[in-house]
Amino acid sequence: MLFRSAQLLQLLAAEIWTSNFIGTLLRMTSTDKGLREIDIAREAALFEAEASVGNLRFDGEKVGAHISVDNESHEYETHYFATSLTGYPDWRWAVTLARVDSQSAPTVCDVVLLPGPDALLPPKWIPYTQRVRPEDLTPGSLVPTSPDDERLVPGYAALPTDEELDPAQLWELGLGRVRVLSPIGRDLASDRWINGEYGPDSEFAKSAPKACASCAFFLPIAGSLRSAFGVCANSVSPADGHVVAVNYGCGAHSEALVIG
Repeated sequence: MLFRSAQLLQLLAAEIWTSNFIGTLLRMTSTDKGLREIDIAREAALFEAEASVGNLRFDGEKVGAHISVDNESHEYETHYFATSLTGYPDWRWAVTLARVDSQSAPTVCDVVLLPGPDALLPPKWIPYTQRVRPEDLTPGSLVPTSPDDERLVPGYAALPTDEELDPAQLWELGLGRVRVLSPIGRDLASDRWINGEYGPDSEFAKSAPKACASCAFFLPIAGSLRSAFGVCANSVSPADGHVVAVNYGCGAHSEALVIG
């Protein structure tokens, strides 16, 4: 009985040792496999860096330490390496390896430079039409508008109260302008003028004796904005030739000081 127990203990110990040995072997194999893939990825990044040496400058190692690996799937994984690329702090090489199955050797799929979390990146791109400012224009400059510009509507959609159109234009469509301001376009213009240099909150308006609405030099504009805006026609006013709000004002008001 004691002999059989001793045999069982020996068999159990042998199985445990075999299991541990196989586990260690598998881990070593897995580790060797991972190191081999890192070496393949590093060589690919170094080859790309050497090929681009005429266009890229480095302050130190072209391909630095292995940062991390992203196992995207069983077939793909991306290795990241540090780099000392001049002017690109915290950018890193990203090398994607691909394999047919777990038994096949990996091949290089892609090698690129990607920004890290602390990398210096350009600001968000803004379309040209949204970046242009009035002071950017010079004689001969053209600023295009898109066909679906929300500020504009087809000319035939304009109402007499909006544009004060000639009645003949309402009968013969196409003789007027192709597009006119939409309600959104008028609202944007109104907000811009009200909050601008010639609006009611400007320093001139706050210190003016009277508002433009009662000034003889105030020329109301046509259309639906007539009750809110006009053009100044006083040559000595700082607003001469500009669109002004009816509640704007300045010291050049026609009735501010009448000298007999």
